[in-house]
Amino acid sequence: LAAITTLRRICEDHLAGVDRIEVIDLLVNPRLAEGDQIIAIPTLVRKLPQPMRRIIGDLSDTEKTLVGLQLKPKPD
Repeated sequence: LAAITTLRRICEDHLAGVDRIEVIDLLVNPRLAEGDQIIAIPTLVRKLPQPMRRIIGDLSDTEKTLVGLQLKPKPD
């Protein structure tokens, strides 16, 4: 999946090994979506640091993804 490849690249480039990626196949384990209130796929959930953040859909825009996860400030 392109989203997983993109996410791994973002983590390697910007998180310096302080990440853990868990991929959940909702076709195999649909109940796992309930806990994180996942209603669309792909969904990226950042649990720590608080508050929890979610990004739904395309992760290919690295800057937008980093801002959405609050790992980078919004541009002015």
